[in-house]
Amino acid sequence: MMSTVALFFFPALMAFAASSDLLTMRISNRLVLLLAGGFFAVALAINMPMQDLAMHVLCSLAVLAVAFTFFAMGWVGGGDAKLAAATTLWLGFGLTLPYLVYSALFGGLLTIVILALRRLPLFPMLARFRWLERLHDNKSGVPYGIAMAAAGVMVYSNTAIFAQLSV
Repeated sequence: MMSTVALFFFPALMAFAASSDLLTMRISNRLVLLLAGGFFAVALAINMPMQDLAMHVLCSLAVLAVAFTFFAMGWVGGGDAKLAAATTLWLGFGLTLPYLVYSALFGGLLTIVILALRRLPLFPMLARFRWLERLHDNKSGVPYGIAMAAAGVMVYSNTAIFAQLSV
């Protein structure tokens, strides 16, 4: 039972991050901390070798440094930067590049779809939903956390954590 909970912990939090970003254009610090803390709990529970654990942390710190540089330049949101770091904590160096590529591809597709939908009028019936109105606004950004969450879940099944928990 506990391994099943641990197995679905990451995908459940990524789904929550995606829905939160869609509905509020925010990814909370609590969610990111829960994702990071969950990694350490699961890593200890599966007896991840200390060297592997250290490499996952190093990977996450490297991604955090680059992502916050992008945030400082106004290219990404702060929540996206923190989510990327917490996600790569689970993935490690071996899966970070595929995660980033999938994030970029999904994010590009998401951006194209949102920009295309913004050219269409928003039906009054839908305009009563604040999140849809915000999503339709040309001055609003794109909830990139959706793409990042989808990419994270897609790559997760290739992690050592997933392999150990799904046995």
